[in-house]
Amino acid sequence: MRNTLLMSSRTSPVSQPIAIRRAVARDAKRLTRLVRGSGAYAGKYAAAVAGYRVGPDYIEAHRVFVAVGTDEHGGRVLGFYSLVLAPPELDLLFVADDVQGRGIGRLLVAHMQSEARAAGIDRLKVVSHLPAEDFYHCVGAVRTGTAFANPPAVPWDRPEFEFRIPSG
Repeated sequence: MRNTLLMSSRTSPVSQPIAIRRAVARDAKRLTRLVRGSGAYAGKYAAAVAGYRVGPDYIEAHRVFVAVGTDEHGGRVLGFYSLVLAPPELDLLFVADDVQGRGIGRLLVAHMQSEARAAGIDRLKVVSHLPAEDFYHCVGAVRTGTAFANPPAVPWDRPEFEFRIPSG
């Protein structure tokens, strides 16, 4: 499935075409770099992603989709998400730091909801990174609880959300 959408940016008057496509094995290194280089995981959060790897096996096992710039970004991966079907969960959602605030995250969430609906999922869980809590509220996720710390990898509690997927 490949969707090409025209994104208008709040921070730039120029519209950028963005394609969402299924990730493939050769995307693994780029996705890993996006996770490890995320500014949201700087400082005290760095340990959570320091050794994190999005491998070809992960891409094959789950529904991983990438947002790719088709114009000025020349095929660059701008963001991605991973939908796990059993149990239903949005496992990963990252947008490159330099393009945040331009609607790419919202676009990925809308795509994820469409994929979940097509798979017959009516709700799915998200364990959010603390700095992303406001984002999930803004895109319609409902806070359902707390995922408690799991030291040493994640030494802080994290908010849990649920997306309720309306039937099409």
